Amino acid sequence: MKDIGAVIGRRGLGEQGLGNLAAAYWNLSAPRLYEEAVRRAEVTLAPGGALVAYTGQHTGRSPKDKFIAREAGSQDEIAWGEVNVALAPERFDGLFRKMQAYLQGRDVFVQDCHAGADPDYRLSVRVITEQAWHSLFARNMFLRPSHDELVDFQPDFTVIQAPGLHADPARDGTNSECFVLVSFERRLVLIGGTSYAGEIKKSVFSILNYLLPSRDVLPMHCSANIGPQCDTAIFFGLSGTGKTTLSADGSRTLIGDDEHGWSDKGVFNFEGGCYAKVIRLSPSAEPEIYAATHRFGTVLENVALHPDSGALDLDNALHTENTRASYPLDFIPNVSDTGQGGHPRNIVMLTADAFGVLPPISQLTPDQAMYHFLSGYTARVAGTEKGLGNEPKATFSTCFGAPFMPRHPSVYAGMLGAKMAATGAHCWLVNTGWTGGQYGVGHRMEIAHTRAMVRAALAGSLGEVPLRAHPDFGMLVPQACPEVPAEVLDPKATWCDKSAYDRTARELTKRFEVNFKQFEPYVGEAVKAAAIRQAA
Repeated sequence: MKDIGAVIGRRGLGEQGLGNLAAAYWNLSAPRLYEEAVRRAEVTLAPGGALVAYTGQHTGRSPKDKFIAREAGSQDEIAWGEVNVALAPERFDGLFRKMQAYLQGRDVFVQDCHAGADPDYRLSVRVITEQAWHSLFARNMFLRPSHDELVDFQPDFTVIQAPGLHADPARDGTNSECFVLVSFERRLVLIGGTSYAGEIKKSVFSILNYLLPSRDVLPMHCSANIGPQCDTAIFFGLSGTGKTTLSADGSRTLIGDDEHGWSDKGVFNFEGGCYAKVIRLSPSAEPEIYAATHRFGTVLENVALHPDSGALDLDNALHTENTRASYPLDFIPNVSDTGQGGHPRNIVMLTADAFGVLPPISQLTPDQAMYHFLSGYTARVAGTEKGLGNEPKATFSTCFGAPFMPRHPSVYAGMLGAKMAATGAHCWLVNTGWTGGQYGVGHRMEIAHTRAMVRAALAGSLGEVPLRAHPDFGMLVPQACPEVPAEVLDPKATWCDKSAYDRTARELTKRFEVNFKQFEPYVGEAVKAAAIRQAA
C-alpha cells in the first residue's frame, strides 16, 4: 500500500483494521482534493469555484438505516426504540469484515480531525472515505489539527464511509442496502450504500451526544453567535427552520451553525464548518451564505446547474429540495476565532409551524422552555430525509434533534433546565413557518420580520413591551416590536377565516397534548403545569 500526503500519521490504518489497500491519501489540502475528485470524475466544477457533487438516490439522511451496536458498556444508557435501533454485535462485526474486504485494492482518503472547539472536551476523529469529495467535506466540517498534532494523531473514534458497498438485508440484518452503524465499544462508525455526506457529520454529532452528558456538558443541535456586548445566543431548530440563516447575522459574531456543547464555562462549537441548506437561497436575505456557494473550497450537494451556461441554479429542486453547501466557517465574514462563547443570555427555539397558528415570537418561562425542548415541535421540510413528500409534515422531534440523541430525552432536558436556572438565560419560541393560514393557504413568515423580532429579543427591547398570554398555547406574546407590523404578531389577525384559525389551533393543541404524555413520567409538576392542553 502507498501512503500519499504531506502529513502521514504515524498510526497507520492497520490500527483501524484496514489492509491491502491500493493507496491511502492522507490529510490532503483542498486544492489536492479538488484535483483528485475531478480526475476521478466524482464532481463537476461550477463557475466561481465551488465543487458540485450528486449523491444519487440518497439526497438526505436515511434514519431507518441507522443502528447502534448493543454492547455491555453502553446498552443501559441508550434509549432503545424507533430512533436508537439495536444491532447485535456480531452483525456489526460481519458488516465490518465486509467493508474491510470491499476496500482491499482500492484507494481511500483520510482526514484526521477534531470535533469540539474547547480542548477540554475535544474528540479526535479519523474519517476514512472512498471518494475524494467526501474527504473535502470532512475537512470543511471538522476542526483541523496542527501539523504536529497530525503526525502523532490518535483517533478517539473512526468513521469509515464506502458508498459503493451495499448491505444485503437478509444476510446482514439491515433494513436496506444502506447502513449507518455505530459501535461505542469499538469506537467505530461504518457508513455504506449512501453518498449523502451529512451521514458523516451527524454520526460524529451522535457520538458526542452520547459521551458529553457524563461530563456535565449539554450537547445541542443549535447554532450560536455573540453580540457586541459579548452576549451569547443559541438557536435550536431542525433543518429548514432558519437556524443557519438567523445565526449568520452580520451584526453578531458567528460561533457555529449547527452543533454545540454547553459546559460550565459556556458554549463551544463542535465543528469547523457550515452545512447550509441552499434551495432558493436569497442573495439579499442571506448574503453571507450565498457568497459561500460561489467560492473555491465549497462543496455543493445536489445543486442543479443551468444546462446552457453551467451556472448554479439555486432555485431548482431538480435533484432534491435538500440542496446543501459545505464550507469552512471562515467563509462567513464575521466568525469567531475560538469557536467559543460565554453562557447564553438568550435561547431561541425555532419552529416551522405548518399549521400557521403559533405566534411569530413569544417568551417562555423556564418550565415552558423545558416543555418545548422536550416537545420539539416543527415541520419536517421536504427532502431532508428519504421518504418525505414534497409538503412539510408536522412533527415532534424531541430536543430539536431526536434522530441524534442516544440517551433518553429527559437527560438532555434536565441538563437544559439546570443550566438555565444557573445562568438566568431567557428563552424565546420563534415561528419561522406559516402565517395567514396553514401550509397551502398561508405563506412563510417574512424573513425580514423574523430577523427584526430576533434582534429585538436579543437586544432586550422586547422585555420593555406589554406581553399577553396566548389563549391556546400559553406562551407570552409581545404586543409590539420595532420594524414589525402589529398584526403580524397576532397569528389569528393574519387569517381571513377566524373560525378556521380556532379549529386549527385546537387541533394543534391536541397534538401537543397527545405527544407529551410520553414525557410526563420524567418531569416535575411545574413542567406538567406548563404543558399545552386541548381546551375542554
